[in-house]
Amino acid sequence: MKKVVIVLSLLIMFYSCDVLMGVLGGLDSGNTKTLSQAEVAAGLKEALTVGIGNVVNVVSVTNGYYKNAEIKIPFPEEAIKVKEFCENAGLKNQVVQFEEKLNRAAEEAAKSSKEVFVEAIKQMTISDAISILKGGDDAATLYLKKTTSDKLYQKFYPIVVSATEKIMLAKYWTPLVEKYNAAMLITGGEKVNTDLNAYVTNKALDGLYLMVAKEEKKIRVDPVARVTDILKEVFGSTLNPHNAK
Repeated sequence: MKKVVIVLSLLIMFYSCDVLMGVLGGLDSGNTKTLSQAEVAAGLKEALTVGIGNVVNVVSVTNGYYKNAEIKIPFPEEAIKVKEFCENAGLKNQVVQFEEKLNRAAEEAAKSSKEVFVEAIKQMTISDAISILKGGDDAATLYLKKTTSDKLYQKFYPIVVSATEKIMLAKYWTPLVEKYNAAMLITGGEKVNTDLNAYVTNKALDGLYLMVAKEEKKIRVDPVARVTDILKEVFGSTLNPHNAK
């Protein structure tokens, strides 16, 4: 008889533990229901789409790049001697105008960037999404850079070309380079031949990725930034490393 009682007691204890663990799991996740992997992936994609929209709205307006110290496109590094030479030659105002036009090209190009990023987000698999959600604050941004940078560049480049032509960027660049290269003929220095479209494309994308990373981190750590129910459920779960701390 004692053996029967002991067995029954053990069964009750194990059953109670299972129930307790289930309850604790529900409390720990902060959700009233268990999200499927598909729902988690949908939530992450929605978060990235929201983040992309916020970023594009900020950077694609006038001074979106130019007045943002974090992503402002400076005079090309490889042509910094041109900048110094022209400033010393009394062309500082032209240098300032040139740098402004560089950023105007990026701002113009950014207007058409959302659809490119959204297309990349749609291609994300469920397993990718789970890994990203469990990753660091910029895991999604790093994923996008790794898997889509070449495609984004190919799509972005013609947009930048069109933008630079629209704002006549060469009008500001060519005189500076010609003046510098003419001096190099006399001094024997190396001429400069910078591909401005490639430069602006790379810098514009770098700026976008940086801003997307900031937006991604905001949604991960700030509940106020989770503007829809699915975002609250996904980023309120224990899959989000910030909730496990």
